[in-house]
Amino acid sequence: MTSTSAISGVRAFAGLQKRQVAQRSSLVVRAQDPVAPTSNTRDSVLEYAKSLPGVTEPFPNIFDPLNFLENTNVTDLRRWRESEITHGRVSMLAVLGFLVQEQVENSGVGPFPHVVGPAINHFQQVEAKGAIFWEPLVFAIGLAEAYRVSVGWQTPTSSGFNKLRDEYEPGNLNFDPLGLLPSDPKERKDMQSKELNNGRLAMIAIAGFVAQELLEQDEIIKQIGEEAAQIP
Repeated sequence: MTSTSAISGVRAFAGLQKRQVAQRSSLVVRAQDPVAPTSNTRDSVLEYAKSLPGVTEPFPNIFDPLNFLENTNVTDLRRWRESEITHGRVSMLAVLGFLVQEQVENSGVGPFPHVVGPAINHFQQVEAKGAIFWEPLVFAIGLAEAYRVSVGWQTPTSSGFNKLRDEYEPGNLNFDPLGLLPSDPKERKDMQSKELNNGRLAMIAIAGFVAQELLEQDEIIKQIGEEAAQIP
């Protein structure tokens, strides 16, 4: 490698770093995350938890039957919220995928017309036909996770390992292509609460879908239809 190319590489890397810093700065401006308390006493952590989106009826004063908040701190609480939002989003996509794929199977629509039966067996059927499926899926997940980590997580050093950036609002990945996130703080918090509640429901739903299909070995959409038909 020549000295000129080496210098060009360093400049390119420096430019990338500057762009990442600028993106993170824009997140700070838009962040509406409640101010985290400097104290980690139980009362301060509880009050901070109550100020976050997702605290709604019928549990306006925090639903915590296992007392997770009893012995935690703000750092762990913010990480839990990030995990809850992420898993909720994945679960909403999973529920949609189950219902859509089971509706279009055997219809000739889509790239895998030979896929039939419960959605829990669809991946295996795609692989059985020799299609390359898992590799691009894992690659796409890796890209999404790498972006999420670069935006919200601290550099994994001894002091910053497994911690969110102080300026990062859990769940805010600066991805809003349709401009749906309101600028008004109250409306913004209401929308974030709706996302959390729908994500919570989706996590329960997808667990039920998988368990029911494993038990009955039949499509969940078909089982729902049969149960609905029996309602007087």
